[in-house]
Amino acid sequence: MKFLIAGLGSIGRRHLRNLKALGVEDIIFLRSHRSTLPDEELAGYLVETEIFAALAHQPQAVIISNPTALHLDIAIPVAKAGCHILLEKPISNSLDRIEELINAAQKSGSRILVGYQFRFHPGLLRVKQLLDEGAIGKPYSAHAHWGEYLPSWHPWEDYRHGYSARSDLGGGVILTLSHPLDYFRWLLGDVEAIWAFADRLGTLELDVDDTAEIGLRFTNGLLASLHLDYNQRPSVHNLEIIGTEGIVHWDNADGRVTLCPADGIQQIFPVPDGFERNTLFLDELRHFIQIIHGDADPLCSLDDGIVALKLCLAALNSAKQGKLIHV
Repeated sequence: MKFLIAGLGSIGRRHLRNLKALGVEDIIFLRSHRSTLPDEELAGYLVETEIFAALAHQPQAVIISNPTALHLDIAIPVAKAGCHILLEKPISNSLDRIEELINAAQKSGSRILVGYQFRFHPGLLRVKQLLDEGAIGKPYSAHAHWGEYLPSWHPWEDYRHGYSARSDLGGGVILTLSHPLDYFRWLLGDVEAIWAFADRLGTLELDVDDTAEIGLRFTNGLLASLHLDYNQRPSVHNLEIIGTEGIVHWDNADGRVTLCPADGIQQIFPVPDGFERNTLFLDELRHFIQIIHGDADPLCSLDDGIVALKLCLAALNSAKQGKLIHV
């Protein structure tokens, strides 16, 4: 099976190493040569700089890991060619051309997995299991908090030049840290309405929002809030869901889940031995390979990715217009 990786920044390099770890060696690259990372590990591989030249090598699977605003420039021709796609999140920075991607994939049979890798986190999978079992009764409120200092993400480059910090490449805290908007819906159901405040409140010299406070009302009546920021040190990423019969809490720092029943003994569920951050990406790639072989349906489908993008855009519109947005 031949893989094409489009975009060789940090996430593209991670996918390369993980493909090799899974025994995949037939890999070609589509790149702009603007990456700030060294090229030594790419030696000996075929590199193209134009999508149709890359497709002429007939890859069966494509990983799209270039900047957000450029995703569909690759995804649409790749889908038309019938390749299966791992499309990094968010799928774009606007809804323009989304219908074209949908139509191309439906016509060619291209199967698309969207790269919200937290759906593979054993802690969040445990949270989902506990919710499905009714361990906290009926959930009625939730809060997620993700604050992480942007300059620490890629210390080898000027953070102001990365896509996360540039509006022209689809950056900004809401789009870049959109994982909670996806896992909220995965765990708790569809969202009915959203409001948000977003602004540049730190000292990072960005042209995008670095902080956001978002509120969500779900179709089942549940209320949730979400904090996102690029400024917080030390970093924090956690989730708490409150139900009629208790509370469940997940902390990304150690991955563990804490269940606090209203009338029982607290239980702690640690992550499996050997778990590390890269395990999420390895499990995601294993799942993608299953999808390619027809052995699984995408855990995070193109439809899921579109809904997550719509939630991001609704939050951005709410912050801009100063009003509640019905999704």
